[in-house]
Amino acid sequence: MSGPNLTAQDLLAWLEKTSSGWRQLLTRHPELLATPCDIMEVATAGQLLQHIVAVELRYAERLADLPPTDYSSIPYDSAESLYAIHDRAITLLKQLLATDIDWDAPIEFATRTMGPARSTRKTIFFHALLHGIRHYAQLATLARQHGIKPDWPMDYLLMDIEPV
Repeated sequence: MSGPNLTAQDLLAWLEKTSSGWRQLLTRHPELLATPCDIMEVATAGQLLQHIVAVELRYAERLADLPPTDYSSIPYDSAESLYAIHDRAITLLKQLLATDIDWDAPIEFATRTMGPARSTRKTIFFHALLHGIRHYAQLATLARQHGIKPDWPMDYLLMDIEPV
């Protein structure tokens, strides 16, 4: 049975659109970074954003066979510093898409919470993209609860919709 396919480029575009909205919102509302947050057992929204960009970068590095950046060295003090990390990750992921690596090949890596693990490059790639989308949705609720309303559509449907 065949049907529509969602590509890596499609998801990458959605993550980039979503990340761009957050970058702009955080530039206008840097106070959001200090907002208390209980998602992922972090203390602030800034630390949740650190988690989002750290996962993007560290998995991109693993896929590129580079040593993962030390988590604690990833700053979360400003939109600029957070999204500099995001930009590094996206650059690596785009470079990987342009290669002929075997996306079905398993690789071994260490996780912060589960220890050693193994998965395919494809699974890790899609996790790196979808992980941030999931946490950005949580962050949107937190931001609205603190009077800061994201002002762009975040649903995937709105990536390619035309009013009639």
